[in-house]
Amino acid sequence: MKVIVVGGGPAGMLAAISAGRAGNEVVILEKMEKCGKKLLITGKGRCNITSSLDMSDFIANVPGNGRFLYSAFSNFTNNDMIDLLKKHGVKVKSERGNRIFPESNRSLDVLNALLAELKECKVDIKYNAQVVDIKTCKNTVEGVIYKDKITNKNHELKADKVIIATGGKSYSKTGSSGDGYVLAKKLGHHITNIQPSLVPLIAKEKELCSSLEGLSLRNVGISFINKENNKVIYEDFGEMVFTSIGVSGPTILSSSAHLLRVKNIENLLKEDKIILKIDLKPALDFETLDHRILKDFTEFKNKQFKNSLDELLPKKMIEPIIKLSNIPSEKRVNEITKKERQNLVELLKNFKITIKEFGNIEEAIITAGGIDIKEVNSSTMESKIINGLYFAGEILDVDAYTGGFNLQIAYSTGYTAGRNE
Repeated sequence: MKVIVVGGGPAGMLAAISAGRAGNEVVILEKMEKCGKKLLITGKGRCNITSSLDMSDFIANVPGNGRFLYSAFSNFTNNDMIDLLKKHGVKVKSERGNRIFPESNRSLDVLNALLAELKECKVDIKYNAQVVDIKTCKNTVEGVIYKDKITNKNHELKADKVIIATGGKSYSKTGSSGDGYVLAKKLGHHITNIQPSLVPLIAKEKELCSSLEGLSLRNVGISFINKENNKVIYEDFGEMVFTSIGVSGPTILSSSAHLLRVKNIENLLKEDKIILKIDLKPALDFETLDHRILKDFTEFKNKQFKNSLDELLPKKMIEPIIKLSNIPSEKRVNEITKKERQNLVELLKNFKITIKEFGNIEEAIITAGGIDIKEVNSSTMESKIINGLYFAGEILDVDAYTGGFNLQIAYSTGYTAGRNE
């Protein structure tokens, strides 16, 4: 069987490996000058390969149509991916949050292992090859037409099976520019609403966030409150970071995947109804933190308030906290009232930021939305509209939280799409 894989990202490479292992004649058509450009920047260049969680726990970490992935996750697991990498000399390690990274901390090692496996499977890779059309006859795939970006000439390739693994619309410089959506729509597929997911959030209090830019907070509790009904709509614990216009970091990125699915979220954001509460001292309850601060104040009783917080807070956070506390910075610690101290405790336990909007799709790690999963066979990843047409990876309307889950979706759907039925 002749198989064409459109796109050389993680999903495309695993689809080609799977098809190649089954003895097919496989070609990857990659429009960039090399495969895996987005893979190389994942995990800040370290590549968060997958999660060490049991595969039965993966679905709970996929807020975007997780149930669709049951078969794919069974066909190719996190351990299968780890074994593939080990086969090519890439050892892995587990870090906090069950995240799996290469021991070398080099995403290039992961890419090179995949390329070595493709070579073993005798997969042909054509670079600078942009697919512009998929040929069909009587609702069945016949091949593709691709443009050679070097010569600017079009070429036709016959195929029995075409797998579209072109990614989503985030990080377009890596090749994910939405090409696959165009190809699929021409063949009658519906594309659900495309939105940025795993994306930084923009705050109303930009000046405050700018003053804290670059400050990373570890082991903090976050919760998002809908002021309309005072209900908590998302909670997490871990790391976050302030940006010049808002907040980011692992907990914030995962929260964005949840927030975008909140009913009427756009209006809630516009109306300042979404509040991020940060518990800066989650290990201490209100009373214990009050005692801790009282102890510090007793030790520094002759100091000014502005000079009494060094042991309690990161240096960058002291001035903003002083401003928000309404306690005069020059005030002597022994003059601070009980009420003022308790207001300070409240501020540290409920540091509030008003969320105004999501960052743009170019900043998003992943795209939410894509090929409507109702039109795809979850057991095979084959189109229910066009015979011989398959989809894999981010182009599908499935997306997960941070922690290696999105890459595992790419591997598992890719591997499933490449298999001989």
